[in-house]
Amino acid sequence: MSVQTLAAWLRCPNCFRELGAPDAAGRVLGCETGHRFDVNRRGYVTLLPPRSRVAGDSAAMLDERDALLSSGAYTPIRDALIEAVRPFEPRTVLDSGTGTGWYLHGLLDVLSGRARGLASDLSPAAVARAVRGRPDVDGLVADVHAPLPVRDEAADAVTVVFAPRNPPEFARVLRTGGVLAVVVPRPDHLAELRTVTDMLDVPAGKAESVEDSLTEWFGPASARHVSHELPLTVGLAHQLQGMGPSAHHMAARVEASTPPLPSSVTVSVDVLAFTRR
Repeated sequence: MSVQTLAAWLRCPNCFRELGAPDAAGRVLGCETGHRFDVNRRGYVTLLPPRSRVAGDSAAMLDERDALLSSGAYTPIRDALIEAVRPFEPRTVLDSGTGTGWYLHGLLDVLSGRARGLASDLSPAAVARAVRGRPDVDGLVADVHAPLPVRDEAADAVTVVFAPRNPPEFARVLRTGGVLAVVVPRPDHLAELRTVTDMLDVPAGKAESVEDSLTEWFGPASARHVSHELPLTVGLAHQLQGMGPSAHHMAARVEASTPPLPSSVTVSVDVLAFTRR
């Protein structure tokens, strides 16, 4: 990451003018209007809307996610995401709701140095992890529910894995013909664990709901169902509980005794790809 490569993605969150690096030797981004934003020494910039009070995932949640992803439990999901995006040969990839950056890193590695990524998340701790040790990744702390501080048609691909979506903004930042790849859980995703915990349910028809929300701007490109079973240990159960949105609502973690822990758990997601009209 350099201040210049970061600026090439971005627009001002206040006036929406393009951001640049007024001082090539410094760590500041600025627009023609005079708004200025400091680039964190860890390699990212925070561009939240004025008076924003939202908060992202905690370091503890990210630790659980790191542990799960490094175990290989979700590697089939990442492989399917890569296969959905790779045919488009993107040079610029925006990963919205990047978390630790694990999915983005895998995609960029397959693209063999021909692409740059922008890791965007509401959590500064997440973005810091996503850019760490990755010169091909720029970092952005932003709120996906607000107008994105990303330039028009800045991305050849946008990826969204288990994260909120903003269809009109994704359409704006994608070039025509670019790909939007979305990973959403199915109702049977982690169903065995949900029976013994207070983890959030997945509503039926989630994939169809996503498709309906995108039809104004996107056309379908591909769809793949990824499903496999994992042996369920108490440690894995803690990781699955603690790494996602259910962590904000848990009353207590599951233990081995009461109720009895299922012997396995189902991973079941849809990997959906769409092209920008």
